Amino acid sequence: MSQDFHLIHLRPNLNRLLPWAQRQGLVPDHGQGDLGYAFHAALRAAFADLAPQPFSFRSGQGLLAYTSQAEAMRLAVAMATPEVADMLGLDATPHSSGLLIRPFPTNWKVGQLLSFEVRVRPVVRKEDKELDAFLSTAQRMPDVVLSREAVYADWLKRQFGEVATLHEVRMTEFSLSTVVRRAAPQAEGGRPKRPVQGPDAVFTGTLQVHDSAAFAGFLARGIGRHRAFGFGMLLLKPAAATWD
Repeated sequence: MSQDFHLIHLRPNLNRLLPWAQRQGLVPDHGQGDLGYAFHAALRAAFADLAPQPFSFRSGQGLLAYTSQAEAMRLAVAMATPEVADMLGLDATPHSSGLLIRPFPTNWKVGQLLSFEVRVRPVVRKEDKELDAFLSTAQRMPDVVLSREAVYADWLKRQFGEVATLHEVRMTEFSLSTVVRRAAPQAEGGRPKRPVQGPDAVFTGTLQVHDSAAFAGFLARGIGRHRAFGFGMLLLKPAAATWD
């Protein structure tokens, strides 16, 4: 994996981002709902193919993302339009620290313990469609009383494969959120936007690294689907730390 691996931080201005996103139909239900598509589009407007994914946005904490193109992103900031720079908080102002970038580890010890937090969309593919992993399991096991948290935790563990083992996995947040996505191409060639409802879960826990090189790549890629829209960024801390 490239040694140019960095963690970036931005403080987007939602008072600027939301009206811009609404004008383009990127936010469902008149501004209520998931902002993933809005951030995706704004990051693309600022950085084009350098737009980072996965990323994580938390109100009050800002937007975090990983990148292997730190210097190119710094150069792209200078070319962003004033509107986009204001929306994303790219420049240092009294309300924003601007684009902050710091090196992130790429070498992980086998057996190393880390605390994690991740927001995921636990879905499976069935007949070219996405299906809630809990509903899919319930259909296969109609006579079993299932725990949504346990089903999603099993789904999350499968995503890691042999890269790491998860311990103390807890679902700390859950909702059925509505996101905006592009539909399949139409006969005339367009791809209209459409609202899609699905599971939206945040998990915390502890993981133990088994494959150092694979874990570094796994971290850069993210977990599950919709990684370009605010899902799948694995946030890490030393195992002894607690989440705020």
